[in-house]
Amino acid sequence: MQGFAGYKAGMTHAFIVDFRSKSTTAGQEVQVPVTVLEVPPMKVCGVRFYSNSPYGRKAVGEVWSAKLDKHLSRKLPVPKNYDEKAGWGKAEKLEYEDVRILVHTQPVLVSGLPKKKPELMEIRVGGGTLEGRKEYAKGILGKTVTIRDFTNEGAMVDVSSITKGKGWQGVTKRWGTKLLMHKNSKHRRLIGNLGPKRPGLVRHTVPQGGQIGFHQRTELNKRILKIGDKGEEVTPKGGFLNYGEIRGNYMLLHGSVPGPSKRLVRLREPVRDTGIKLPEAPQVTFVSLESKQGA
Repeated sequence: MQGFAGYKAGMTHAFIVDFRSKSTTAGQEVQVPVTVLEVPPMKVCGVRFYSNSPYGRKAVGEVWSAKLDKHLSRKLPVPKNYDEKAGWGKAEKLEYEDVRILVHTQPVLVSGLPKKKPELMEIRVGGGTLEGRKEYAKGILGKTVTIRDFTNEGAMVDVSSITKGKGWQGVTKRWGTKLLMHKNSKHRRLIGNLGPKRPGLVRHTVPQGGQIGFHQRTELNKRILKIGDKGEEVTPKGGFLNYGEIRGNYMLLHGSVPGPSKRLVRLREPVRDTGIKLPEAPQVTFVSLESKQGA
């Protein structure tokens, strides 16, 4: 599996042994900010096959599990009597060049989420031969997968999420333009002009007010510091703000992650891995459990 998903619980700080060999604090304890994600197991509900065409990748067939989660019907129509064996019979005759699995989250396992509707997504199966990738996908179809089926402690991942939405905002907040002088008539938090007379249109490079936030953003190369299955190890006193307690699987990421608490966070293998290859997992010596109320 080359991807996974979780939910953002919040942030805290931790002490780790500095693993950067060329750092002035190498081998010493340093304090770092960490983001806590709750990563409940995901269910594999389908396998999809792709071929390459002159117009890009094209889906040529798929196989679904005969036993689907009852909450998946909140997302899409679920067939009552699906013949999985016949589906694999058709898949044997396909000519394909890529294999991906269809997985969905299980928000019912997360106490901090007020919903049951799962998120459905597609994750690529990598490594080995095409036949081996198909057999791997066939083996996990209808089963649950965990974060350790995707990655391990010390590895780097890319993180995708939707940022905090701020609605419609003016040009000064949106682009950080300079305030006009105090003698300006009627306004200060606008731009001086919309551009030259020619061409007779407003260029897209002119800063103006509009939507800010609630955009998808991807941050590259985030280090996984710790993966655990006892949420009380990282849940602060009183729980995370706007989230509550973590009771299942969790992971600590070095640094920040886009979006507010409860937001879905997509993880994938790094496309530009520039981090240090660690021979062993980072040593986390302390995780702050102090209350975040009023922080």
